[in-house]
Amino acid sequence: MLMTAFAHLRLLGLALLLACGLAAPAAAQFSDSYTFLKAVRDKDALKAKTFMDKPGSTLVNTRDIESGETALLIAIKRRDPPWMAFLLQNGAEPNFRDGDGNPPIVVAAMTGFSDGVQLMLAGKARVDDANSRGETALIKAVHARDGVSAQLLLDAGADPDRADNLTGMSARAYAARDVRGGTLARIMAEAPKKAASRVVGPRL
Repeated sequence: MLMTAFAHLRLLGLALLLACGLAAPAAAQFSDSYTFLKAVRDKDALKAKTFMDKPGSTLVNTRDIESGETALLIAIKRRDPPWMAFLLQNGAEPNFRDGDGNPPIVVAAMTGFSDGVQLMLAGKARVDDANSRGETALIKAVHARDGVSAQLLLDAGADPDRADNLTGMSARAYAARDVRGGTLARIMAEAPKKAASRVVGPRL
């Protein structure tokens, strides 16, 4: 009986070791993700680069488990062009959305962050990607009365007549309705029409 008890204990110990071994990679990955995003938030470029330079690492595109934010979205939301450029140069995906369904270029446009819009366009962001409400970066730029971003987006091929899902209005229509539109209203009124887009909703 004593030998049987020892055998059971040995088997139990082996099972626990195996369980810990299987859990370790997942725990380490979570830890690396958290530490990497913290380095981005703390503007610790050396630590962030150490994680990004690990062979096979995809941490540059890891997401915050609560907000869904990537490192690039963190940099955009704090209006930080140097960090945006740093992350894009190190493989950050320019079209990954946040937890609310906003693509990075829409996040940049919604606060009138024209330098951010320009960087996203240079980083190959899809110009007409929309959020879950069907709002494109151009619509957001019009809402923010940001003529600089609107012109950048139009020059990159943004569709001024693509409607959102909220009111069915386009960037051109929103601009025409704004009595204080000024230069932005003129830019939007003069924007050439584009061929109808086949894209109906947001893309992943």
